[in-house]
Amino acid sequence: MRLKIIGSDCSNGMKIIKNLRKVEKELDMKIDVEQVPISKKDKYNIKVIPTIIVNDKKVTEGFVPSERELIKILKEETA
Repeated sequence: MRLKIIGSDCSNGMKIIKNLRKVEKELDMKIDVEQVPISKKDKYNIKVIPTIIVNDKKVTEGFVPSERELIKILKEETA
């Protein structure tokens, strides 16, 4: 699964990465995370960071999803 985190260089972006690593182990799933710096947010038409994009679809914007929320998102996107 390919996933982009816009704003991965901010504290909340780092929290998302930490939560994703936990979810990756829990689901026994390989998640390819591309960390996109805040300076590139205009390229993706993002207004609020952090933002998660899965398979070129924006799934969250402006908050840090919990592990439970991330699991739900990933399961929906792989279904």
